[in-house]
Amino acid sequence: MPERLHLENFGNVHALPILHYRMEFAHLVRDAYEVLKPDCIAIELPRTLEPQFLRAVARLPELSVLAYHVAGQSVFLLVEPADPLIEGARLALKHRIPLHLVDIDLDSYPSHDEQLPDSYAVQRIGLEPFYREVEKLYRDLEPCEEDLRRELGMAHRLQQLSAQHQRVLFICGMSHLERIRESFGRPLAQPLTRTHREGIAIFNLHPECCHEVLAEYPFLSSLYETRRSPLPPEPTQAASLRKSFNAFELILGGKQSIPEEQALLESIQRSAHRIADEGEMPDRQKIMLRLFLEAARHYRQETGDKVHYWQKRAFFRFARNYALLSQMLLPDLYQMLAAARGCLDDNFAYAFFRLAAHYPWQREQSDIPTLRLSAAELSAGTRRIRFRPREQVRGKGRSGIKMTNRRKEKRPGDWLEGFDDPYICSYPPEDLSIEEYGRNLKRIGARQLSEEASRTEPFSVSLLDGIDMRETIRNLREGKIYVKENKRLKSGVGCVVVVFDEDREDSGYPYCMTWLGEHEQESDMAFYATPPTDNIVGPGISRCEYGGFLLSYPPRRMHDVWQDPDYREALGKGEVLLMAALDYSLEKDVVYAAAKPPRSYLKQQAARLGKRIIYLPLGSLSPVALKRLRAFHILYGKDKRDIAKDYIW
Repeated sequence: MPERLHLENFGNVHALPILHYRMEFAHLVRDAYEVLKPDCIAIELPRTLEPQFLRAVARLPELSVLAYHVAGQSVFLLVEPADPLIEGARLALKHRIPLHLVDIDLDSYPSHDEQLPDSYAVQRIGLEPFYREVEKLYRDLEPCEEDLRRELGMAHRLQQLSAQHQRVLFICGMSHLERIRESFGRPLAQPLTRTHREGIAIFNLHPECCHEVLAEYPFLSSLYETRRSPLPPEPTQAASLRKSFNAFELILGGKQSIPEEQALLESIQRSAHRIADEGEMPDRQKIMLRLFLEAARHYRQETGDKVHYWQKRAFFRFARNYALLSQMLLPDLYQMLAAARGCLDDNFAYAFFRLAAHYPWQREQSDIPTLRLSAAELSAGTRRIRFRPREQVRGKGRSGIKMTNRRKEKRPGDWLEGFDDPYICSYPPEDLSIEEYGRNLKRIGARQLSEEASRTEPFSVSLLDGIDMRETIRNLREGKIYVKENKRLKSGVGCVVVVFDEDREDSGYPYCMTWLGEHEQESDMAFYATPPTDNIVGPGISRCEYGGFLLSYPPRRMHDVWQDPDYREALGKGEVLLMAALDYSLEKDVVYAAAKPPRSYLKQQAARLGKRIIYLPLGSLSPVALKRLRAFHILYGKDKRDIAKDYIW
């Protein structure tokens, strides 16, 4: 028996305790079937649904909804692949063994708001300890009358099946199993219950509703289905999918197109083969990682922006902490989207959502009516999140960003004639932005020094600069109030270094340049960037991307740092900039913003020069501001400044 599997046995009934609509338990159903080889499968659903339910199961992987009315209210049953009851029904139909729906049909049933452990724990500790803990939770709760009626009805039906079969696999919710076991050993009478229900309809779920109503987000369900049924779709379905691939196009606000469905399907297929070995339970944490990496790939293709390591680390840390606040081990889709938007930007969050919400088998056209269903109709709690992707309103550059209303070349190569001017310069609005950002980093660095030098002590005669609430709460057992004294250090920051990518292999940013300030309000600047020839956006105008830059004030003092032999000990272009900053800074402090802190060798060198490095993690700075700052333009000739606004976005 697989180490994570656990079956509760009474008589020849082998019961698998489950949580409904959770992928881990759907996989355990498959394990239970392979181990037990039952000659009968019983599931916790009422028999009155059987004809329509079997038809819905046969439609999988296309999703269906069973709808009927009970006491004047609409009831919906979603038939989706990552549900253990559905998996049990599929196995019974596939292997041609009897399937029995053993629950009873009630005209009323109260809703239960239960806080259960995260199903991902089964992946780590196995089903038996997980079930024992959940059983303790239910042991102290008084069951309602409807639950007792259902459990007696299921126990009676299992007694009948036990007499007719040798090995019965019973798939049942954890809250009912222990009382069903107790009732199974007693003589039971046939329960009075409804044997037929009118008005049960089956619908095809509209594909735009999948992300809102499915219990498991569509990307996870897609991976589970792809690993479960690795064979290609049937010819008719494959042709329909190919047709939908060619016709597929979604528009965000009528302005931004997204990748075709074929690209989303390829991401799902690529991920399905990397999350687990054959036969192993898919790891939800690895699925989350694959979703992030595939979304990052789409994001890079659409915007030209790379997702950096520090952004990835911030995303997973934020999402984990957000999940812990709701007493879960891993985040749900909403929490992942909030982390994607907060740690990167709205464009990445929307790319993440597009992939997470995609279920490739679902189509609007079907042989049965299609139903649009919302979470509100299912009486499920909803949370709203809004994306505001950057509007891209001009031509199409190297990054693949679609543009409109942009001037085009009158003839191929026309813009190349604008590069004959031997003098290059920057675009003034971008100069103002980067100078202001440099001043802001200086303020952040000075504030960080003051915070590091602050002192906390128990309150005695003076409140100093105020009560330190964190330290007071931490030492609450002492019964003392702690106060904080902020040391206002006199700090002067001379140079600022920002490193987006260290580029130690000299691959992505070969263009190295040292610029002198044009006037007293501009800094000298050294930077490394992508080649200007990679992205020509106008006559004599190139769009580049910083790998890193150095700002040094006052201006007109800096030599070409890239040819200076004093910096040959540097391990990358980022370290060249930091060494130059230590040399050219007239003040004691140098701000260094990067994904990783500087090497101890550089700190020692700073100390020998009487300087100090103030390190700012790149992840602590605004990703939106960094992204806006990172792209810049090189103009070949000052005359291009008059026309640059027509080509720069």
